[in-house]
Amino acid sequence: MPSHAKPSLEAGLIALKQGNYQTAIAQLEPIASSQNNGTASLQAQVGLVMAYARTGEVPKAIAISQNLIESNNPQVQEWAKRALEHLTKRKKRDQESKNVETGFVAFDNSTPDPPPDSPPDSPPVTPVVTPALEEKPEEKAIETKSDDTPSMVPLPRLKATVATPLPPPAAPLNGFMGSVTRTQAKLFGVIYWRQAQRAKAWQPLRKPKLIPLRLLTAGTFVALFWVMREILKFAMGFINLTLVKLPYLEPLQLLYSNPTKLLLIVLVILIGVSPWLLDLLLANLYGQREFPKDVLNAHSREAVRVLQRCCQQRHWPLPKLRILPMAAPIILTYGSLPRNARIVVSQGLLEQLADDEIAIIYATQLGHIAHWDFSVMSLLLLVTLPIYKLYQQISELGDKISGIWHWPMTIVASLVYGLWGLLTGTGLWLSRLRLYYSDRVASEITGNPNALIRALLKISIGIAADIQKQEQTSWQLESLNLLMPVGHQQSLSLGTIASNLSFESFLKWDTANPYRQWFTINNSHSLMGDRIERLCKIARHWHLDTELHFASEPSRVKRQSFLLQIAPWLGIPLGFLFAALVWLTWQLAFVLKFLNLKWIYEDWSFITGCLLIGFSIGTVMRINSFFPDIKSATVQTDDYLPNLLADPSALPIDSVSVRLVGKLLGRQGTSNSLAQDLILQSSTGLVKLHHISWLGQSMNHQDLIGRQIIVTGWFRRGATPWIDVHTLETQSGKTIHSPHPIWSTFLAVAAQAWGAYVFLTG
Repeated sequence: MPSHAKPSLEAGLIALKQGNYQTAIAQLEPIASSQNNGTASLQAQVGLVMAYARTGEVPKAIAISQNLIESNNPQVQEWAKRALEHLTKRKKRDQESKNVETGFVAFDNSTPDPPPDSPPDSPPVTPVVTPALEEKPEEKAIETKSDDTPSMVPLPRLKATVATPLPPPAAPLNGFMGSVTRTQAKLFGVIYWRQAQRAKAWQPLRKPKLIPLRLLTAGTFVALFWVMREILKFAMGFINLTLVKLPYLEPLQLLYSNPTKLLLIVLVILIGVSPWLLDLLLANLYGQREFPKDVLNAHSREAVRVLQRCCQQRHWPLPKLRILPMAAPIILTYGSLPRNARIVVSQGLLEQLADDEIAIIYATQLGHIAHWDFSVMSLLLLVTLPIYKLYQQISELGDKISGIWHWPMTIVASLVYGLWGLLTGTGLWLSRLRLYYSDRVASEITGNPNALIRALLKISIGIAADIQKQEQTSWQLESLNLLMPVGHQQSLSLGTIASNLSFESFLKWDTANPYRQWFTINNSHSLMGDRIERLCKIARHWHLDTELHFASEPSRVKRQSFLLQIAPWLGIPLGFLFAALVWLTWQLAFVLKFLNLKWIYEDWSFITGCLLIGFSIGTVMRINSFFPDIKSATVQTDDYLPNLLADPSALPIDSVSVRLVGKLLGRQGTSNSLAQDLILQSSTGLVKLHHISWLGQSMNHQDLIGRQIIVTGWFRRGATPWIDVHTLETQSGKTIHSPHPIWSTFLAVAAQAWGAYVFLTG
């Protein structure tokens, strides 16, 4: 640090947040050694513990922790005691890990003492602030935050207890934060968990009705088969049509045959061999490797015992364990039968969850195996993964090509991505429903629904941290998303809002909004609040305190708002009724010999025209409410975003004009030509952006990725909060427009014109 640079607590914490640990150490060391400013010195020492832990200087971190134990502040004492405990374990396990060959990259095996075979006594109910000293990004004893760098810092991890964030950081924090400035308090935000109890003895839950899951599993297979058959028939017809049009070429008679039987046989065979084919794909594409049981035991002894006990009870062989070298916390299961099942975990999940949380996450995967839904999901992954890889390869090739061939490659990549999305869409319903069943099974196996609540929230935080670190949604997260316990899109706001808003407040929309399920139709995962509320009911059934507490709150959503929200889709059944009325009118006119339109009404295609007209009318009715004028006097800024996220009665139709400042994240190049991966990293967290590219603009949205921008648009609270972009503006004043209202109007006019043409011509 230059001699003229004055040490600053705020600058040190910002550097810590940015991951500039050496700069943070240089800024914080003089303040930590100062005897004049007690509060600032304590803050600096805590920051130094984290910085030293991240740089591997564990002895120095231990020394400062020992010094903090002598503090007069009870909160700091408690923090230091836990920090010292975890640092000591980390140092010991790091030394032991040097002598252990795992066949994989070394892990940080700093795990707490696991519980015995029977569920252990639960920890104290009294909430405590816990230090994160084992490089767990989602468990933050300290979260630095600044306007310039709004992303969360993966601070030293805590095998910690987090349940709900403390009140907004600007508020006094048990006396420790009361005397600091507002900016410092925001930089020094604290999150902790309640660490609610687990059951010592519990009665089995009432057996759930598995018929819906069974039917949906079969229905997903049928839907995948039907979509693939129609795509195959279209491709075969297109190839033959092209051959007919070309000179000197003849169509292939084979392509005129019906592919139904062959495709069905192929899909059944693929289900049978899916474990081995997915082994090859995941190993070659994402570096998957075998994961020895002994290494899992070092991270979570309870997880190994859960796997062994459940498999013995059901007479299964132990599932083969695999690991992915990913920092994002994910886990998935694939296979065709219980005896060839594989459970794949990421390195990040092992590092970011505590012992009991890892165990219950593994238990959820046993639930998928027990219910057999994993076999169809394995087939879906086997079909979609090569297509997604093709999309990735074409996108990378398109980035290398310039000139006239760039746009064809962009179009092909977009079409392949659309094909992947279409096939993935066949499994959305099953992906959502099966999570409720697996959560229930895991709770019953371990008697610890509170650990699952913590695990799901920590996974969300870890996924969001990975997106912020990479400044994009990684290929792995998107392609494996359907089989993950938490979706990457639902993690964006949930995983980053905790320092500004309690989990209960954020998730209240998921539990209280009466129309919430209507907005999950295109979501890959069920509502997090809904899942957690079900887990809380299980905990209360076993007379346990719950990790989160959702207060009952009556709904204030107006039915008229919801009806206006779905007006375009309401127009479809209304169009059908209109078609029936027209048909009756024409029949009556023909019988009475007033008018003979039999040539029209006997061609039932006129019904399609009525449906399109109904959709068009509904879209027009919604446009003004969906895209109101953005006025500077009523526009909301970053500070108001937590209030928007906490409103349980909000619907997407309640368009709130916003103007947010932050960094634009997303994939660059051809892979993001449809703006499918655009995220705003604001000072209050991550928000998904919906943008429509418009030809003729001097600048493209991809040119702004990685830069500080100003987003103006309409905030919408749905299952996944998002912003419909109106403008993207750089600090230099350059602006990109997103024509959402124009596109909606064009869609309505096109549907109206097409419907009228079909109606009149038949």
